[in-house]
Amino acid sequence: MSIQDIVDFSQANTAPDRYRPAAEKVLKGDPEQTLYNHYNSPCGQMNAGVWEGEVGQWKVNYTEHEYCEIVQGVSVLRDAEGNAKTLRAGDRFVIPAGFSGTWEVLEPCRKIYVVFEQKA
Repeated sequence: MSIQDIVDFSQANTAPDRYRPAAEKVLKGDPEQTLYNHYNSPCGQMNAGVWEGEVGQWKVNYTEHEYCEIVQGVSVLRDAEGNAKTLRAGDRFVIPAGFSGTWEVLEPCRKIYVVFEQKA
């Protein structure tokens, strides 16, 4: 390994992957999302990049552990019981595997993410 193997998000030329949650998961709006997955580990258990989401709300069910840092916008994460946490630029947090609830984007949102999903 050398310094050329370091993944610098600001210089990555990752093609955007645009998508929407499955229709049955969407609760509000038309939450188009864009993913720039800048890194995939050789073992296939970790990836990292930038996510962007448009206004809307959808159901989430995490099978992975995710570290997030909101760099732009405002979102609200709600658990299955309806408890809510508002997330704004500068917030850093981990969503543990097993979390289910909803993600709502109130203002177009951008986050840096690192995901770990343990293989069986």
